[in-house]
Parts: sequence; structure tokens; C-alpha cells
Amino acid sequence: MDVQAYLDRIGYAGVPRIDLQTLTDLHRLHLKAIPYESLDVMLGAPPSIDPGAAYEKIVRRRRGGWCYEMNGLLGAMLREIGFEVTEMAGAVLRADRGPITHGNHLLLRVDLDRPYIADMGFGDGMIEPAPLAPGAFQRRGFNFRIEELHEDGWIRFHNHAFGGAAYFDFQNRPADRAQLAATSDWLGSSPDSVFTQTALAFRHGDGVVTGLLGRTLNRIRPDGRTTHLIASEAELVEVLAHEFGLDLPEAASLWPAICAKHDQLFAAPATS
Repeated sequence: MDVQAYLDRIGYAGVPRIDLQTLTDLHRLHLKAIPYESLDVMLGAPPSIDPGAAYEKIVRRRRGGWCYEMNGLLGAMLREIGFEVTEMAGAVLRADRGPITHGNHLLLRVDLDRPYIADMGFGDGMIEPAPLAPGAFQRRGFNFRIEELHEDGWIRFHNHAFGGAAYFDFQNRPADRAQLAATSDWLGSSPDSVFTQTALAFRHGDGVVTGLLGRTLNRIRPDGRTTHLIASEAELVEVLAHEFGLDLPEAASLWPAICAKHDQLFAAPATS
């Protein structure tokens, strides 16, 4: 894996150093250049948790990725630069859905003057890293909070008010990669997984996150969101190209499945 090719992919023009400024710049530029997306699952090619595969897909093929790929790639690149990085397993909506959520998210701890969490893979989450410490914080106008649950070491990351998923839990210890692989396989193949049922993509901008949820294109800002209903498979392909930088004409084949699941999963009324 070529660090310079990764830096070119995200538009980082400086000399990376092992410091918070570099970590912050890489985190922000990565999320602005590379979309979170899980379209390969619907296209019948579920991704793995191998960082090398994520590098080939995201850097060489100029695609995006989901949490295992986005954070797997970032972690590998940070280690190449010289950062101390620990992969940690998250559990999105654990209190609501129980143990089945364990390992359904991957995030990173980066140790500098203190521990920081870095997370490319929570869709509409934070654009820059944050200290791994209890309390509220703001990133580019969005408000987040980290809470210690005092329950077997669990910690909760609270998303901003307009986030798609409200929170995820994690423990401050290295992830079990076998658990991550098993959960990734389930998410990429089970008919009960949201990723097999509909299209998901997110891309960060300055003070806004653009999100694709089924047939809805959302603009998420600190003061609210607006939603547009995509009308056709041709518009879907155009949205993927224009909004997310994804050249995926084959996504048109997903339109019937997206339409079939849209009302069930995302029943809120859409307005332009």
C-alpha cells in the first residue's frame, strides 16, 4: 500500500507528521474526498475487512467503502506514517437491538498526547477526530457527546441530532478481528441486514453531509435536514456520480429492490 497514492487520493499536499494536526487534516480530507458507501453489498460483492482490499478498492479503483473499509484503510495509512493505532469494535444501537450488534462497527483509537477516536465509517458522524474522553464536543457546527456507561467498560458515542443512527457503543480495547469478520459477513449477506436491502452513501462537505438512504437524497446541516425523493434509476446513477463521485452505471439494476424496500425502511415524507 502506497501512502503517497492515498495522500493524493484525499488531496493532502503537506508532509505528514505524527501529530494531532496531521491526524485532523487526514480525517477531514478523507471524508470530503471519499464517500461512505455500501453498494457492493447490493451488487453481490460483499467487501472484506482486509485493509489491502480496501486500498485496492478505494485508492486504486476510486470507490468508497463502509466502516470496515474506511477505517481499515485509514488505520493502515496512519500506521505507515508512524501513528499508534488500535482498532476497536463498535455496536450500533446496542441498547435497542442487543448482542447481535457487537462488531457491527469499526472505529480507531489513535494515541498521541492523549487517546483520540477517529471514525470514517459512521456515515453522517464527525468529520474530525475527538479526544476519547467523556463530555460534549462540536465538530464543524455539529454537536456530539461521549458518555461512559459504567457497564463492563462500555462507552457510548452520541451522534448529532440529525444523524441517521443515534449512537454506537464501544469498549476501549482492541477489537476481536474474528468477530469483526463474522459480523461483516453477516451484514453483507443476510436478508435481515439493511445493507442488503437498500442503498446507503454519505459524503461530507463544509458544514453539510449529503446522504443517500434508499430513494432519498438528504442534505444534513447543524440546523436540520432537507430531503429529495429520487425519481428514477437514471437519476440514481446521476446522483451517485455527481454527489458521491461514484461512476456506477450498474447501480441502475438496483432500482427495483431500492423501490421495493423504500417505503418500508424510510417512510418519512419527502420534500424537495
